[in-house]
Amino acid sequence: MVPRQRLTVSCLPALLVALTSVPAVAGETARYAFDPVHTRVLFAIDHAGFSKAIGTISGSEGSLHFDVDDWSSARLDVVVPMHKLDMGDSDWTASVFAPRFLDVKRYPQARFVATNGLQREAGNRGRACGQLTLHGVTRPLCLDIVMNKAGRYPLPPFRRTIGFSATAMLKRSDYGMTRWQSLVGDDIELRIEAELFRRDGEDAQPAQPDAPSIDPSTPIQD
Repeated sequence: MVPRQRLTVSCLPALLVALTSVPAVAGETARYAFDPVHTRVLFAIDHAGFSKAIGTISGSEGSLHFDVDDWSSARLDVVVPMHKLDMGDSDWTASVFAPRFLDVKRYPQARFVATNGLQREAGNRGRACGQLTLHGVTRPLCLDIVMNKAGRYPLPPFRRTIGFSATAMLKRSDYGMTRWQSLVGDDIELRIEAELFRRDGEDAQPAQPDAPSIDPSTPIQD
């Protein structure tokens, strides 16, 4: 007979594999919160024709109601802290924060809300169409999305996790940023990498910065 302790140790790797491979429950609308550490927004914009200037924003927070088998029931609400934007150089970042561009003191957050579900297309690809509020202006925007994986994260606390990649194009002039068009392009390429973890309690609420911000409880207007 194999000693109980030895049997337990020998079975541990198999148990861990089984635990970490459990997918999100099918047919269940679950509540997820954005992981601000593993969620990042990247944008690229023409810099006088010489290159694409690239900036990144970390720390996005919000919630997603999502069923892996029925994307049409999804509801998404995410806040992006524009005051955390990084251009890779402090002076350049300060220039982008200035009133002639993002005017971060007045508009420290952007917000994207999609309440009519996600459109699933081939495989794990689809679209998330909703309202983007940026620089105090709200306009419709669609993101092309890929659901990368849904399952348990392989390290403690083994939370149910879901990951998406998304891309989109927008024009800064549509959001009231029209200065220096001879030097800075109008078209903005967006790329988003997002991880969200399952919440069994209340929905995650976007964090509020010290500066005035968009109230997440305020309905989005077209």
